[in-house]
Amino acid sequence: MSEVLELVPARVIVRRDLREKLACDACDAPNFSRAPVGDRVVQGGQYGPRLVAQLLVDKYRDGLPLHRQRERYRRMSVDLSVSTLADQVAYGAELLQPLWRAAQIAALKANVLHLDGTSLAFFTGEGKDAKRHKKLGALWGFVVDQDVALYLFAPSGHATFADGHTIGPADFLRLRSGYTVADAATVFDQAFAREDIIECGCNMHARRYFVKALDGGEARAAIAIDAYQALYGIEKEARDLEPRERLRLRRERSAPIFNKLLEWVESIKDDEPPSLRFGRALNYFSNQQVPLSQFLTDGRVPIDNGVVERLHVRAALTRKNFLFAGSERGAQSAAIIFSLLGSCALCGIDPVEYLATVMPILARGVIEKDVIDLLPRNLPL
Repeated sequence: MSEVLELVPARVIVRRDLREKLACDACDAPNFSRAPVGDRVVQGGQYGPRLVAQLLVDKYRDGLPLHRQRERYRRMSVDLSVSTLADQVAYGAELLQPLWRAAQIAALKANVLHLDGTSLAFFTGEGKDAKRHKKLGALWGFVVDQDVALYLFAPSGHATFADGHTIGPADFLRLRSGYTVADAATVFDQAFAREDIIECGCNMHARRYFVKALDGGEARAAIAIDAYQALYGIEKEARDLEPRERLRLRRERSAPIFNKLLEWVESIKDDEPPSLRFGRALNYFSNQQVPLSQFLTDGRVPIDNGVVERLHVRAALTRKNFLFAGSERGAQSAAIIFSLLGSCALCGIDPVEYLATVMPILARGVIEKDVIDLLPRNLPL
């Protein structure tokens, strides 16, 4: 016997729903009973949940624009117009909104919240007669306790908005307290000035400054890079530990390394020009020493903001392929879908299976308080 890895091509089928209709012959009642309709994304729609789920995953997870998806369906002898596919994306995003709101609630209650932003271009103005202008918006990514992802779209990178419906990072953080992991961007200064928001720095950012200095020819930057290599080695050992045990390990082994690195930085930073790469690296570490050291105070706090930065990789890939959102509404739809696909990635769940499971449930109707149970972390597949 020999085994060969082979591919069974995908097929598009027509699902025919045969619904039994019953009436009472004995009493000649005017009413009758009919079996429930089969699962669909929208009432009366012609496209099944799995097809729409695959469409969303292909576009927002794998970066396959709708024009390319149309060509692929043509090879299956099914001709779907791009406008039809765009409608299905809009329907799917609208149906998934309750889950997106549930992710927002989870973020507000998070023990540790990660936060970072990336860009998304979009066109302003809708309708044939409207003047369309390309504008650069912001996707603010949040990760909740390592297992829920949330994206919020804003038409600019401002920290706060006064229009009553757009949510900036400062607007969102105003509604919560506790540990918040972010880089040292000025857009977060307003929120981190509060005592109930505990700023946790990103050591990956700090290390990156030293890497740039080393690449620029400053050999002394290798001292900091070696220290970070040791710190991340300890983090690898502590990954599967309970928070209390992780904190104990950090205090025993990581704290001496971090404090020695800080002592070295403080001893030489005043002699280095702040305009040079090495000087910038030293000043960043010195200025951010308190947020950067927060991982030594609580075992739940991560050493960096890598989990949300890695989440941005998929958004960046899709953005590179489809370049922009057609409208602000389209960008909002992207934020909703990015949120759920990112949550699936964090939980190790097949996104097609997940969406194909939850969309029919949402279409049939769910009590608002029960929606949070449908998030990927609560619905293992």
